Amino acid sequence: MTDPDIYERINDLSREEERLFEAAGDGSGISTEDVDRLEAIKVELDRAYDLLHQREAKRAAGLDPSDAAARPADIVERYEQ
Repeated sequence: MTDPDIYERINDLSREEERLFEAAGDGSGISTEDVDRLEAIKVELDRAYDLLHQREAKRAAGLDPSDAAARPADIVERYEQ
């Protein structure tokens, strides 16, 4: 996966997230399914950004960024800010 591929994935997820929030903004609220999907999108965005950071770090260290791999959600979601 290349950086442009990752950015495209991030953009797709962000657009879907925006659509879900817009749909909830009509006064009807947000369904349980949409809440679950929003949480899944959040996790996938975190994983995509983590992969980009790994690739940037490898590149900065003179290593091959294609050696970076997406980490599992349970790892990425335990990071502390």
